[in-house]
Amino acid sequence: MVNIERINYLSPRYPLETDLRNRILLRPIGIPDHAWEMHDEKAWHFVAIESDTVIGCVVLNPLNPEKTKTQLMQMAVETAQQGKGIGKLLVQELLSFCETTGIKEVVCHARENAVPFYLKLGFEIYDEPFMEVGMSHYHMKIRLVDENY
Repeated sequence: MVNIERINYLSPRYPLETDLRNRILLRPIGIPDHAWEMHDEKAWHFVAIESDTVIGCVVLNPLNPEKTKTQLMQMAVETAQQGKGIGKLLVQELLSFCETTGIKEVVCHARENAVPFYLKLGFEIYDEPFMEVGMSHYHMKIRLVDENY
């Protein structure tokens, strides 16, 4: 059974999370290990655990002092576990956390192949595609509070 836990950079699971991020996201495209950890101390981290092993992760970085706008970053799932709904569980837990803590908007830079995944979860594309880390990305967001009410 897969459980989702919220951790921080002091957690004993944090090194397992960063190892997963390095192996799945950074090394395959030639980026040095630990290159995307600059926000980790202030961010919220969600990990998917199965049999005491970290098999998925996602980071939520606050973008403003009020912590009402955030960025979903560094989403990774073990290669052998991809396509089993673990990413969906991670994002659902992240969005639930946002709703209970007053976060109004989550943005992300989605790799082109991940756009359908985020669309199914309620994110929408805004702005033009752009290049990041040598590949095409899309600006995506989901609003959790309708400011018109």
